[in-house]
Amino acid sequence: MKPPVASSVLESLDIRLGTITAIHDVAGSKKLLKLTVGFGDHSRDILAGMKQERANPTELIGRQALFIVNLEPKKMAGAVSEGMLLDLGYADGLVPALAVPERPLPDGTRAG
Repeated sequence: MKPPVASSVLESLDIRLGTITAIHDVAGSKKLLKLTVGFGDHSRDILAGMKQERANPTELIGRQALFIVNLEPKKMAGAVSEGMLLDLGYADGLVPALAVPERPLPDGTRAG
């Protein structure tokens, strides 16, 4: 387990539900894919290191997942990420799975 953090740290993160609407290859990267994600009133491009984790990543199009949307934009492999996908398992050496709601909810719904 990681050391405890103040609850204000968690409260500062804006975690929202979004639907993956498109997936594109990031040229020159062995890991990154660019996800276009709809959050209801807007969409964002979010880079995710999942290229080698799934045989057919396009199967994720239309799926809802949780994303952190208030991170500073980050440039990776010549592309800019406007958030972070939350998935489960990678840190434990497992094939990652999306963090998804138990039922469909409106895009942009906040976690917490």
